[in-house]
Amino acid sequence: MEGLQPAPAFGSAFLATLKRDLLLAFRRRSDFINPLAFFLMVCCLFPLGIGPDPKQLAVLAPGVLWVVALLACLLASDTLFRSDFDDGSLELMLISPVSLYIQVLAKTVAHWILTGLPLTLLSPLLALLLHLPSNGMTALVFAMAIGTATLSFIGAIGAGLTVGLRKGGLLLSLIILPLYIPVLIFGVAAVKAAVGGLDYAGQLAILGAFLALAVTLAPVAIAASLKISADN
Repeated sequence: MEGLQPAPAFGSAFLATLKRDLLLAFRRRSDFINPLAFFLMVCCLFPLGIGPDPKQLAVLAPGVLWVVALLACLLASDTLFRSDFDDGSLELMLISPVSLYIQVLAKTVAHWILTGLPLTLLSPLLALLLHLPSNGMTALVFAMAIGTATLSFIGAIGAGLTVGLRKGGLLLSLIILPLYIPVLIFGVAAVKAAVGGLDYAGQLAILGAFLALAVTLAPVAIAASLKISADN
């Protein structure tokens, strides 16, 4: 029919949304610098709080790194759709001919590039500070890379549900923290298995399964949550 424009292809629409979000994020650097600063500061405070004993720090290191990384991802999730809601871009997303699934998928990937990836790259340095044995470093990096990606998708669901609320941070925490727990358990387990000289492939496989489910199903839930928030 005349006057109708075909919807952009999946790849071009995905890349266009991803590029837009990355460019906007670099104009608002605090959105992704604050979670990194939080991760760095809290990890540095633990040796001061519990003492400098290397053996004690080595035992606590996997749990400390994962819990602080989880909280940093939670801190970053609240802003995922906030600017789009404030400037009206969210309404344009909902009426756009581009699939909302593609748009939220691209936005979540951009969120991980800006938060989860830097946390993953920073984690080995902080692991050295916490005296994590060297044989746990590889497991830590792989588990963090997979786990933080899953956390981004889970966090985006809560961010979509609370985007229209002025003080949605507490509600966001209540919604998504229980969903973070399985990722936390297997992420810590992978690092502890590696430190103990055991095979950690099983834990990474489970984290990979979580990520596969998140990539497949979470964008559908995110899109539905954004429509609910827009209607309200």
